[in-house]
Amino acid sequence: MRTTGPLACVALSAALACAACRQDAPPASAPQPVVAEAVPAIAALEPQAVATPETGVVALPAWAPPVVELHADDVRAALRRAATALDEGRLYRTADDAVPLYLAVLSLRPQEREARRGLEKARASLLASARALLERPDEQRRALAEAAEQVAVLVHLAPEGRAERELQQRVEAARRLLALNLAGEEALRGGDLDGAAAAFAQVLELDADNSRARQGRAALESALIRQAESAAGHADFDAALEGLRRAARVRGDAPTVADARVRIEAMRAAQLAALRDGGLRDLTSPKGLKDAREKLEQALRIAVPGDAAVAVLRQRIDLVAHYGSFRPGQVFTDALQDGGRGPQMVVVPHGGFQMGAGNDEPGAGDAERPQHYVRFDRGFAMSITEVTVAEFGRFVAATNARPRATRRGHSVVYDERSGNFVRRNGADWRAGYNGAKAPPDNPVMHVSVRDAEAYAAWLSAQTGRYYRLPSEAEFEYALRAGTSGRYPWGNAGVPPEGSGNFTGSKDVSPSGRHWKNAFIGYGDGYWGAAPVASFRANGWGLHDMAGNLSEWVADCWHASYRRAPADGAAWYNPGCRQRVVRGGNWANAPEQTRAAWRLSQDSDVTSARIGFRLVRGI
Repeated sequence: MRTTGPLACVALSAALACAACRQDAPPASAPQPVVAEAVPAIAALEPQAVATPETGVVALPAWAPPVVELHADDVRAALRRAATALDEGRLYRTADDAVPLYLAVLSLRPQEREARRGLEKARASLLASARALLERPDEQRRALAEAAEQVAVLVHLAPEGRAERELQQRVEAARRLLALNLAGEEALRGGDLDGAAAAFAQVLELDADNSRARQGRAALESALIRQAESAAGHADFDAALEGLRRAARVRGDAPTVADARVRIEAMRAAQLAALRDGGLRDLTSPKGLKDAREKLEQALRIAVPGDAAVAVLRQRIDLVAHYGSFRPGQVFTDALQDGGRGPQMVVVPHGGFQMGAGNDEPGAGDAERPQHYVRFDRGFAMSITEVTVAEFGRFVAATNARPRATRRGHSVVYDERSGNFVRRNGADWRAGYNGAKAPPDNPVMHVSVRDAEAYAAWLSAQTGRYYRLPSEAEFEYALRAGTSGRYPWGNAGVPPEGSGNFTGSKDVSPSGRHWKNAFIGYGDGYWGAAPVASFRANGWGLHDMAGNLSEWVADCWHASYRRAPADGAAWYNPGCRQRVVRGGNWANAPEQTRAAWRLSQDSDVTSARIGFRLVRGI
């Protein structure tokens, strides 16, 4: 059996004379459940925006009990469940609450006294709760929404009940006042002053003592000039002008508003001129970049679009602060005193990146963590290739230098017969990967970190510019060149064709050897170091950052990045012996070609797998 409609015959105000409209019961041999049909729970009540005094009452939604399926032989159990729900204050929202259960029982047994008494208790509880909600001063919107739900249930149960109708009128009136106040406040926040004034006026016409509306109108009329003046005092000129516009609409374009506008614009111009001049003075100081940027940020906050003072300051900061007299991507060389040229350099753009390996990166170790953000506020120049044998030889010849391997008489080279790296007498900076003489355009190897630093010091003296080893952060930043994958080229497990000198399964040594651990399907045509710039440059114009030779950097070794510098400076402890090597090489395993890979090496180590490149300040 299925009932339809809202069970309108139920009227508690008439002593529950008819609890439900009942149809003939089904035969006893085929018991059918009674189903009390209902719409879902009452929707939340959202007062609508009010723009005119003619806005009507915000009506209550109808309520119908949730569906309850009940057989005649389940009545006693349903009554027990209803009594429990009543005691727990669960009255009407679900099919297992008191009111729906009592109504379902009455639809089977209209004279069931326990159900009628239960409904009467539920009615009394709902009346008391709704009245209390109407008097609650805090969380008014939520309280009225809940009261509306409860009154809708009461009206459903007793459509003609006097108390119910009176309470319904009170809720509807309160909800209308709340809707008007909320609409006025929303209009005030959005700058719709006419709408706000109309809404607050309606509230006060209906309830002259409504404190919320009085406060809204007072805020509308009195706060705007004060707000504009305060905002200008704090250099918030957008807020200041908005306050003046509102004041002009509320009070008319009075002389006080016009005078305030003149004063505020004069304050703006004076502040911008002072910030521009101060920022330009800051840029003449070697350490004035931070102060100049702070002044630019202040100027941008208060200037109108296209302000000339801001444009001048920003252009000078971008030019001087980030790159000096250079531009990103510019390639140059410095002249040497002996008439030659230094290594070819490219300007690396300033910016930031996440340095190191993430927690879930395959093959990564603790030494590469924690991953941390590093930012370079200034660009720098880096040599496009690894320093070559010819370039290093010019230094040796000019200074009569004796690099570490020369003094020691040996270095570590690749032995073709055994396939291992071995110490070989006579190998030094002039040798290649296998100990034989290296071509001039090959990257110089068999040099210690101190040899590399000595070359940088000589180059600085020759050019009058400051050359040095890159910091570890600079190296990884330049290697990634704006990417963030596991490898310098991304996350793909095989390097793009022609991207560098790596260990590939297609590489073959002069005697026919193959790598046991290599990038499957990759080959670069070299077993050993290749001439510099034999492969494509990365996105910032740098060659062989991830392959050919691993490279010395300026940092001392630290077992993790905890407390590492965030500005990209070298993490150096005077006197340290363990230094850092970055970037993969021609004989590295694929895991050691990852962008975050790093290695600790003694500062005296020389090897056929380690070279270097330089950075120059700009």
